[in-house]
Amino acid sequence: MRVFALILAACAASTLDWSGAHAAAPEAAEQRLSRITIRSVGEGSPVVLIPGLASSPAVYDDVVAKAGKGRRLILVQINGFAGSKAGPVDNLVPGAVDELAGWLIANKVQKPAVIGHSMGGLMALMLASKHPSAAGKLMIVDALPFYGMLFGPTATPDAIRPLVEQMRAGLVSGKSPPQVPPHMSNTEAGKAKVLEWLKTSDPKVVGEALVEDATTDVRPKLQSITQPITVLYAVPSAERAAMTKALYTDAYKTAPAAKLVGLDGSEHFIMLDQPARFATEVETFLRQ
Repeated sequence: MRVFALILAACAASTLDWSGAHAAAPEAAEQRLSRITIRSVGEGSPVVLIPGLASSPAVYDDVVAKAGKGRRLILVQINGFAGSKAGPVDNLVPGAVDELAGWLIANKVQKPAVIGHSMGGLMALMLASKHPSAAGKLMIVDALPFYGMLFGPTATPDAIRPLVEQMRAGLVSGKSPPQVPPHMSNTEAGKAKVLEWLKTSDPKVVGEALVEDATTDVRPKLQSITQPITVLYAVPSAERAAMTKALYTDAYKTAPAAKLVGLDGSEHFIMLDQPARFATEVETFLRQ
């Protein structure tokens, strides 16, 4: 069961109530598409913010508050996550990426900076590789291009599919109620938030997203991504620093323009565990 928890830990991401974003930007425009809802806040240089599994865009509330001046922030919500009304479940992640690309093109948003956490990081990589004109520089936050790497260097999507299919069945049937996976946050408050956010997400949507997320391998496409990539990864302890660095170095070794940055003292939710450092890294990334 620990390996199941590790996969979910790698895929899950923060899911705050989106009401914070509403309070921060009352004049924002919102549009619901089939698989995603997009909220555009402010004007200026565009920045796309994609949260992860079972997540709300309010995970980026600090970014909205601290980095929003002079920028157009485009917040993405997967329909069915964090209390939002569910949309179609099939082809969820690739369909969401295509919808985002179509929205950006239709709204003449060219080469925005894209920040994605966990599953949102995978989506950012998919966006850049499949729709290169719809993505500028990328910040990938604690996300691997293939989560099966957590099972070892020889893991394949087909090999891990039965395991995550079993997880999905438990979620959908209710036999496996939402539990806080390990390595989500290093604070009790963060862990409590994760549990609450998972409970408010549609289990069918979460289950499908989990399977698609865990069995998608974009490593073969990394070499074709020419946009600069900043990869932030959590370093929970000194004992795990070398192992974590080796994992991410191997994961992004074929990306021609990737820069890896380890953040000490954080679990998966870097923006919750190290908010000041995360805000600094985001501002540095956006100013580059």
